[in-house]
Amino acid sequence: MTTGNATKRYETPNHPFQGERIAEEAGLVDRYGLESKEELWRAQSRLRDFRREARRLLGDAQGDVETANERGSEFVARLRKIGILNENDDITEVLNLDETDVLERRFQTVVYRQGLASTPQQARQFLVHGHVTVDGARMTEPSKFVTVDEEDSIEFDENSVLADELHPARAEGQDE
Repeated sequence: MTTGNATKRYETPNHPFQGERIAEEAGLVDRYGLESKEELWRAQSRLRDFRREARRLLGDAQGDVETANERGSEFVARLRKIGILNENDDITEVLNLDETDVLERRFQTVVYRQGLASTPQQARQFLVHGHVTVDGARMTEPSKFVTVDEEDSIEFDENSVLADELHPARAEGQDE
């Protein structure tokens, strides 16, 4: 008996044995400290969904960017909130995104970019082990999207051993 939704949230590549794509994926998995290629495929599927929605809105507006921006204002606002689009970007910018734009907004990557961890892999470990909080709430999901508002409130949990600035696992030169 299963509980929850058993639907896959990603699409696998159509041609599984292309050397160039495999090497590119391996580089991204390593660069972003992903657990497996499945996480990369999830990011690619999410990006595909964003692009599909932008194309639909532009198609419904028959290419009129102003109308598409009005109809898709909630969609664009959501992408701005999670930091994928800048404040002055419009719906056409969604079509220019690539998977690194999505991967940069993952909680694990944001923790690493803020200097709370020395490597993306270490950032993942800190998150999974519950050492990092957002607005005082412990977060343990490395793939969660971090909103622009939450970014400034990411810090080590006050009860964590990593809250001590002299802890050897802390990134060099890191200040709170």
